[in-house]
This record gives sequence, C-alpha cells and structure tokens, in this order.
Amino acid sequence: MSDIAKVREMSDKELADGLQQAKQDLWSARFALSTRQLNDTSSIPQTRRQIARILTVQRERETARVASGNGKGA
Repeated sequence: MSDIAKVREMSDKELADGLQQAKQDLWSARFALSTRQLNDTSSIPQTRRQIARILTVQRERETARVASGNGKGA
C-alpha cells in the first residue's frame, strides 16, 4: 500500500495530529541540521513529502465537502 493510501485512511483528527507532528519533526530536523547533529539528511525531504500528502488529503476532503454542499463557503 502506498503512503498516500495510508494517509487517505486516516480520520480528520488523525490528519490534523499527523500534520502537527510532521511540522514539529521538520523543525527539529532543520534545527539538528543547523547545529550539525543531523546524520540522516534525507529525513528533511521525507518529512516535507509527508506534510504535502497530509495537506493534499485535507484539501481533497474540504473540496468534496464544499462540492456536496455540506461545507462552508460560497
């Protein structure tokens, strides 16, 4: 199963929590990189991709709610 499929299975609450955690992980990795304590530099782009996946699924769900008339908006 692909990473995006796993993200799509998450609930809205899990997505919000995952996004917050991923942003914290990214901040920590950048800080470790700047202090030369980060050994695995590939964790930064991996974390950025995870954030993008979460934001994509959140946007898809928001668009689907608005299109079905159950969301807020014009």
